[in-house]
Amino acid sequence: MKDDDKYSSDESIKKDPPMKMLWYLPIIPRFKHLFANGDDAKDLTWLANGRKFNGMLRHLTDYSQWKKINRLYMDFRKEARNLRLGLVIDGMNPFGSLRTNHSSRLVLLVIYNLPPWLYMNQKYTMLSMMISGPRHLGNDIDVYLSSLIEDLRKLWDKGVDMFDGY
Repeated sequence: MKDDDKYSSDESIKKDPPMKMLWYLPIIPRFKHLFANGDDAKDLTWLANGRKFNGMLRHLTDYSQWKKINRLYMDFRKEARNLRLGLVIDGMNPFGSLRTNHSSRLVLLVIYNLPPWLYMNQKYTMLSMMISGPRHLGNDIDVYLSSLIEDLRKLWDKGVDMFDGY
């Protein structure tokens, strides 16, 4: 049997283990789209332009860790259009049975620049990746996140220069 024939039969497909699939939804075009919309752009700069501080803990910016990051990255803090993001990785079993050997992971980005009543809104919670496969990710998640990390590095290095056309 030729090597080519080995992979063309239906029987060999059933024997080969399923592989993991990664769907990546690029974030930079979606951020550009948000800033292109006037209402969204106003909401995205709420931290710098519209926030009123009254001494109570009402937003993540009120906490000491956020203030520490502001002290460490003073230049980043000065630009109102710089986004602060939260990364959420959530797993699920799409078939509802604990005995299945399939796993799906969602990678979400939450934009924390928004007012508290908006930043957990479905419109601003971005699905950036979906990873599905026969087993959970384990310690190899960095391999899957590499595309997202590359886009985040581009944004960090180039900053708002990427949005100057908008």
